Amino acid sequence: MIECFRHPNINLLTCSEVQEVAGSAGDFKVKIVKNPRFVDDDKCTGCGVCAEKCPVKVPSEFDMGMGTRKAIYMTFPQAVPRITAIDEDRCLYFQKGVCKVCEKFCPAHAINFNQKREETTLDVASIILATGLKLYDPASISEYGYKRYKNVLLSLELERLINASGPTRGELLTPSSSKHPRRIAFIQCVGSRALQKGLPYCSSVCCMYATKEAILIREHEPTCEVYILYTDLRVFGKRFQEFVNTARDERNVKYVNGRVALIVEDPTTKDLLIRYENIAEGKLSELRADLVVLCPALMPREDNKHLAEILNIGLNEYGFFETKDSLLMPVETNVEGVFVCGYCQGPKDIAESVTQASAAAARAAEIAVSTIAGG
Repeated sequence: MIECFRHPNINLLTCSEVQEVAGSAGDFKVKIVKNPRFVDDDKCTGCGVCAEKCPVKVPSEFDMGMGTRKAIYMTFPQAVPRITAIDEDRCLYFQKGVCKVCEKFCPAHAINFNQKREETTLDVASIILATGLKLYDPASISEYGYKRYKNVLLSLELERLINASGPTRGELLTPSSSKHPRRIAFIQCVGSRALQKGLPYCSSVCCMYATKEAILIREHEPTCEVYILYTDLRVFGKRFQEFVNTARDERNVKYVNGRVALIVEDPTTKDLLIRYENIAEGKLSELRADLVVLCPALMPREDNKHLAEILNIGLNEYGFFETKDSLLMPVETNVEGVFVCGYCQGPKDIAESVTQASAAAARAAEIAVSTIAGG
């Protein structure tokens, strides 16, 4: 990201959103609104003094609500550019007209409470959509007990727990007791491949990232038992099956072909009793765990609808951007000069997203070059 930010031909617009698009390939007019961060981009050095002095603590989105941040903050440690922003909805000055501690202590005098929204229009030859994804919220599937039981987590919440910069500084602890777990169970396809509760498609990456996380857990806690409950193990990429074999044979990760029916919490110990259909053995089984990790479906973002409307491009029944042909023209939309890449086009892993991004960039560059050549 730093390399991208420092490139002389790349202009990075943060805190910005697309409002309108007009024109056609080679001559698009894109109206962009830049929202105020109330910090001067040119003055802020990213020293962090303002955040240290700020008295307001709120749940951190980056830590999935398990840690805290301040009302003036940097979205995450490696944010680009390294500039803080003020959360207008949490800041005491904007809500009550008091405080301004950040302004008082900022050594660069970068705080500006009078910043306003700015509008700008860009002339561009082509457009690439790369809006990413969001997690399915499994709270609506009551059987799993997410948000009802403290020891039921999402996979992304687990990622933050075992990360050195996370809320527990990389120490794996159960939320209910702050003790090291003895047995952890991953549950696959939570909201994926579900016709009644969730989405019918496979999210593509869950089996592999669950395996990666299971290996990390075994490295953190060698005595901790790790189970992965799955309907079908879909590890289709190059050397993916070897990775799973390593987890199973060398790391002793236990893969169970089972479909979870219900999770019940022991009110005394806070242990979780998982009742599931053992598909391989054709019977109902139970598994007790200290921690349950849900691997939720991955979905297109809501703002895809707004972009599709202003660009006049199509969305499929799930909300992903449609392309002319998913096999032969996977990055080209029905509007010439508008391309897509990554998960906003459909489920895929990082490697495939990067490949698709290269293809989209090449197609966009073709139009830019032909526009310049044509005068």
